[in-house]
Amino acid sequence: MYGIPVPRYALVNREFPYQDLDYFVEEEDYVEVHGHRFWKPFVEKPIHGDDHSIMIYYPSSAGGGMKELFRKVGNRSSEFRPEVRRVRREGSYIYEEFMPTGGTDVKVYTVGPEYAHAEARKSPVVDGVVMRNPDGKEVRYPVLLTPTEKQMAREVCIAFRQAVCGFDLLRCEGRSYVCDVNGWSFVKNSHKYYDDAACVLRKMFLEAKAPHLSSTIPPTLPWKVNEPAQPSEGLTRQGSGIIGTFGQSEELRCVITVIRHGDRTPKQKVKLKVTEERLLNLMLKYNGGRPRAETKLKSAVQLQDLLDATRILVPRTRPGRESDSEAEDFEHAEKLRQVKAVLEEGGHFSGIYRKVQLKPLKWVKVIKSNGECEEERPTEALMVLKYGGVLTHAGRKQAEELGRYFRNNMYPGEGNGLLRLHSTYRHDLKIYSSDEGRVQMSAAAFAKGLLDLEGPLTPILVSLVSKDSSMLDGLDNASIEMEEAKARLNEIITSGAKAINSSAFTEKPWMVDGAGLPPNASELLSKLVKLTKKVTDQVRNLAKDEDEELAETNSYDVIPPYDQAKALGKTNIDVDRIAAGLPCGSEGFLLMYARWRKLERDLYNERKERFDITQIPDVYDSCKYDLLHNAHLNLEGLDELFKVAQLLADGVIPNEYGINPQQKLKIGSKIARRLLGKILIDLRNTREEAISVAELKGNQEYTTKASGTGKEDTDYHSKSNTIGDSTRRTSFTSEKGMDQDDDEDKETKYRLDPKYANVRTPERHVRTRLYFTSESHIHSLMNVLRYCNLDESLQGEDSLVCDNALERLCKTKELDYMSYIVFRMFENIEVALEDPKRFRIEMTFSRGADLSPLERDDSEAASLHQEHTLPIMGPERLQEVGSYLTLEMMEKMIRPFAMPAEDFPPPSIPQGFTGYFSKSAVLERLVNFWPFHKHGGHTNGK
Repeated sequence: MYGIPVPRYALVNREFPYQDLDYFVEEEDYVEVHGHRFWKPFVEKPIHGDDHSIMIYYPSSAGGGMKELFRKVGNRSSEFRPEVRRVRREGSYIYEEFMPTGGTDVKVYTVGPEYAHAEARKSPVVDGVVMRNPDGKEVRYPVLLTPTEKQMAREVCIAFRQAVCGFDLLRCEGRSYVCDVNGWSFVKNSHKYYDDAACVLRKMFLEAKAPHLSSTIPPTLPWKVNEPAQPSEGLTRQGSGIIGTFGQSEELRCVITVIRHGDRTPKQKVKLKVTEERLLNLMLKYNGGRPRAETKLKSAVQLQDLLDATRILVPRTRPGRESDSEAEDFEHAEKLRQVKAVLEEGGHFSGIYRKVQLKPLKWVKVIKSNGECEEERPTEALMVLKYGGVLTHAGRKQAEELGRYFRNNMYPGEGNGLLRLHSTYRHDLKIYSSDEGRVQMSAAAFAKGLLDLEGPLTPILVSLVSKDSSMLDGLDNASIEMEEAKARLNEIITSGAKAINSSAFTEKPWMVDGAGLPPNASELLSKLVKLTKKVTDQVRNLAKDEDEELAETNSYDVIPPYDQAKALGKTNIDVDRIAAGLPCGSEGFLLMYARWRKLERDLYNERKERFDITQIPDVYDSCKYDLLHNAHLNLEGLDELFKVAQLLADGVIPNEYGINPQQKLKIGSKIARRLLGKILIDLRNTREEAISVAELKGNQEYTTKASGTGKEDTDYHSKSNTIGDSTRRTSFTSEKGMDQDDDEDKETKYRLDPKYANVRTPERHVRTRLYFTSESHIHSLMNVLRYCNLDESLQGEDSLVCDNALERLCKTKELDYMSYIVFRMFENIEVALEDPKRFRIEMTFSRGADLSPLERDDSEAASLHQEHTLPIMGPERLQEVGSYLTLEMMEKMIRPFAMPAEDFPPPSIPQGFTGYFSKSAVLERLVNFWPFHKHGGHTNGK
């Protein structure tokens, strides 16, 4: 434990309820105590050990709210309260950084300093539902402690002078921390614990009264010596069931999935130049008074200030447009009105979906107020408001249902599927997300379905999802190549030229430049402009009616009733808004018109008579969104516009990531380089872990056969939690494997105790890595998979994707919401460890949301329209039936495009952690507050 950082904490001590303290400051997303800032999520604990009301406060970026932890009441151990955002002030509290543990807590029980028993259970911070067995007991499974954790158990036992002692461990970022010491505590339901305790007590008695007998008596209980071994039912082999059957000797070892986010609202942007003093002063307020520095407004306080200023600046009446200057004033007023409407959308600022950038453009020199010298003052700034892109109720439903599908179909072979595998510590799960709110919420909703969780998404998001924007965000690395592809694409479409063809590629149409573009793209583009204008005109009339109603009430500070933050986690539509004839979600007609008007203007510049083909995907997204969510508005021509936009988008979107296979490979490798490297690390770590398990198991079987009694096996397990055992005896993974894994993946493996787990297949262990991202990374990853063999270093090799799948992908065009790519690795345990065929990779993909209901007119389509959702298409194979892709070949084909393992940053201290253990100083300080050794009594902590 020495040298390991511990979380910061601070004490806020009040002499009476609601006492104001000058050293305590609370803001929207943090509290500050004596100048030390604790960012949400943080934990708030009462200072009294008998008060078990512990709160966790969540950041606005995750939806906000608070979760209250308490002693189990029925099947509940916590409750989430989305409306609570302020900390308690009626007493004294300790504030600590929240430590994500992957949804699991570990309970440790000592019997003297030389023995520790550990059990894992579901953490109450996830969904607050207590898992119970048929007897009503909380479900727990014995787990193996690492050598470091055993030393911690020894030190706790000695420092608190409590031989029989229980304490709680949090495993976070590959390290373990003691968060609670309970004193006198026993395991409630474990034969193993009481058998081991009896052995420990017997050894103590013998050493005290008959030391000459202590070393001669076997360490097992007398009635256990001749007890017949429990019959092993053997592993239920799993196979793949997708690209063929490979016999009953295969075992699933790893599932790696890259998933696009769910259905979202259209992404929007408003740009305007501002000269108003109020807005310029606001920029200076939040950039530290620096006249040339830009400002980003994201917090609730900042956005509320902007809203207050905008409400004052928006004119109460609409100006005329008789002259050019009046037309500019009208345009400016309309944009301010749009900014105001966006900021008012959603009831309060949840922090994920709106952000404003203010960038100064012009300055003047003015005399300072004291008259001594001049200073610069900004006179004009560019305001950019980004909003939209919000995960819809349909997106949350899609993600949750896909999670359930994975739970029931990706992990065969267990009686209760993935849930039993996960709850018994045989499932190593990590979920990663990009920085975008819609992607994070998709990941949380998927986890909810995958693990059969309950309740809102915010606690699930904070507890189980890790953000990694460097791996899953951004297109900067390939921006130049993508601009080249778009320029060539624009040339092909606007000139009316057909995609470059070649007789050499007649049987492989995906090899053609601009493959997938419709031959009449130029004509379709003109039609797209005309239909977009037709829809925009209809929405303008709806917005005009809404604006007149608002003008009559003369209420410019009315907040729409729809609350975006409260909608997080819901999977049903707002029926009242639909019944009232309003747009679905939080978008009013004014914003809906602004969306369509911007598309109309950006798609075709009338003054320059020029098309912008980069707007085609945005028009398509808006059509798709309104056709699914706003069909009740009966916009004439929307169906036809969708069909035209779909034809163009199916050609444009795939070609934005490269106009030909060589360019697709170059762009794909630049965008997905880090993700590809991480996937290879995941596969390699799984292979090394599986080999270590196989070697250890083989050694144990050899030892058992050599002895003929199985006694060594019994001794091994009886000592598995005894402090001082070697690393090899306490973990299925060698120390080398653990060090290597720490260096490359910052992950530590924790294992089920196989001897006493009461699990049919304790050796089964599956690693799952889920990567949630956006459309760009899905296209990039797929392009590398199908065109990697075109690289010079791989000449002569076949593609990882078979021709049949390449043809289907060429026809697929769009990888829609919730599209995914799955890599599953299987181990054939009957093949020699050194044989490349020991590990096989299976690749599948799904096109995501099924758009056919939008194209049909039947009862099923009508039902889906009514629910505002689309089903997710099932997986399709990327390999021929019966083909055999070894891990060795997979690595060879992907390595040239992946970030090398040595380029990944080394393990680092979790952000925000400070302070270190120095010897046992922390425990020595804690023990001074512990009463039992002073008074002879026993107390239970939190």
